[in-house]
Order: sequence, then C-alpha cells, then structure tokens
Amino acid sequence: MKIGIIGLAQTGKKTLFQILTGHEITEPSKTFKPVPGSADILDSRFNQLVKIYEPKKNVRAKIELVLLPKLEIKTISQNDIFKDIADMDAICHIIRAFKDDAIYHDQGSVDPLRDFEMVNAELIMHDQIFVEKRIERLETMVKKIKDKDQQKELLLMNRLKENLENEKPLRLIELTDDEEKMIKSYPFITRKKLVIAVNVSENDLENKTLVSSFNKSNKTLDIKVMLVSAKLESEIAMLDTKEEKDEFLRDLGIKETALENLTKLCLKSLNLISFFTVGKDEVRQWLVRKQAKAPTAAGVIHSDLERGFIRAQVFKYSELIESRSEAELKKNGQIYVHGKDYIVEDGDILNIRFSV
Repeated sequence: MKIGIIGLAQTGKKTLFQILTGHEITEPSKTFKPVPGSADILDSRFNQLVKIYEPKKNVRAKIELVLLPKLEIKTISQNDIFKDIADMDAICHIIRAFKDDAIYHDQGSVDPLRDFEMVNAELIMHDQIFVEKRIERLETMVKKIKDKDQQKELLLMNRLKENLENEKPLRLIELTDDEEKMIKSYPFITRKKLVIAVNVSENDLENKTLVSSFNKSNKTLDIKVMLVSAKLESEIAMLDTKEEKDEFLRDLGIKETALENLTKLCLKSLNLISFFTVGKDEVRQWLVRKQAKAPTAAGVIHSDLERGFIRAQVFKYSELIESRSEAELKKNGQIYVHGKDYIVEDGDILNIRFSV
C-alpha cells in the first residue's frame, strides 16, 4: 500500500512525513524528487496478540508513504508531479489551516477549502487533458479500422470526459471489470482514493466547523477528512517512552495519533482489512482486500500457500480475547475450519493448511 503525500508549500507535509516515518529529510527543499518512507500500521489488536503469545518475533503490517514534490507552478507545468502521483495507490493531501505570521502562505492567506478546491481542480484538469488526447487518437484509429475494442474504449473515454467536465473525479464512476482493464495502465489521478489531512493548531483539533466545511466535498467527491496538528505531533514524537506519549495524549484528550488516524482512513479508502497469523515464534499482521477469499489471503503470506491451499483454520480475535487461550477456544468449539469459498473477515486469525 503506497500513499503519496502532496500539498502546497508551507503546509507542514514535510514535518508530518518525518513524524510518521521517522525518516529525517536532509536534502534541500528545492530537490524535486519523491522521498520514500514507511510506517507501521498501529492496531491495538496486534498489541493484545503480542501480549498473549509473547512471540520471539512480531511483525506489523506497514504502510508505504512517499513525500511528493510540493505543488507549485514549476512542478505542475513540468507535469512531473502527476507522473509521481500516478504510481501511488492513494493520495493524502495535506492542507494548511493553522495561522502563523512567521510562515508565509502561497496564496497570501489561510483558507483550507480554497486550497483544496484549487489542487482538486488541477488534478481533474490533468485527467481531462489525458482523456481528450486519447479520444482524438481513438477517433482517428476508428475511422481507419472498425475495431470493436477501440470503439468500446472510445465510448468509455467520452463517458469519463463528461464526468470530468462536470468537475467530478473519476473515482465516482463505477466501472465493469472489462472497463477497469481498459484504463489500468493509464495515469489517471482522480481515480485514486483521496484522504485530506487538515493541518491545524492544537486548539482546533476538535473544530467541528472546520470539518463540516468539507462535508459537502466528502459526499460529492468521495474523500475522507481528518484533522491533525503537525506541531503537536512533533512534541509527542520527542517524548522518550510509550508511557509518556500515552499520558500526554490522555492529558490532551486525544484518542489517536496522526499515524493511527491516517492509516485507518487509508485502509478504509483502499478497502483493505487486517488478518493475523500467531504463535510462539511469530505474531504477524497482514493486509488483504475486503471480501477476499481464504486462498487469496493465503497468497498474501506466500504464493505456495495459495497454490496448494487445502483449508483454513480460523478463529476470531474477539473470541480469543474473551477466552484468553486457543485451548479454551477449542474446548468451546470456536476454532473453525473453512474451505476455498470462505471470505476472510477483519481481525480473523488464520492457520493455512496446504500441500505443494
């Protein structure tokens, strides 16, 4: 799962990226290159499983974060930023809502909704230009040879064009499997899921008015919105121990850190769920698409497990926590055996039986 972090200059995206990934950026800000990093997905269920099994090794699932060049005239005109975004699974757009006279704003004033709409318009325009060029080419080819596949694609492109002309992102359009295949290799930006992280001052973390200002966009553009204070997250990151961090969060009445909130929204946007494998040797968290069947989940662990899948031994996280041991689950008949048609649920603990 690769999430591209974008935003205008002076929005705090570099600070947030460093906090989320622990990756300190030493290159000058004038370097127009993506900066890769990764962060553990924080899940309280994983913590509980580690406590129960006390494994020799524990491995969280990770989220790949890529800090993309700031959106400004140079990067937009050169089109480089869009090439970088096209390689992402989803986009996290950092928007500035904090006021600080010592930090300039590109537009001369702080207006988060205006900045969002401006960037969103650029992303839609990028896709619209691509679609229009593709239509021109397809129309020329169809005149020469009556190819059914090209005719189908031309119809689809005109449908996409109409959607974009109405200033709507392509992620709002439902496509068939065949249509998805048609555009799979195309660099569409607005087809990707979008998470908006509004960077606020500490006092605005509970600002419901600010969140509601995005409500209309939430419904019509299919986006997820969160509030985050990069300044506050920096202070949390400087604390030495988890206990100190937890106490600091409790004192401020904050339930989740930026990373916890961001990963939760990204997983939801990308339709991903977590499942676990457990034991004394290792406890590990895995990610799989919602509605995935057991062999697909097995393939996430290793291709051999999917190829030679026989059955999946499954027990539920909630039932394990209630029983406190696998022995009790077995006694209660709560260890289930499923075949190839079983649809994996969020929080499932799997043990795959296979033969290759």
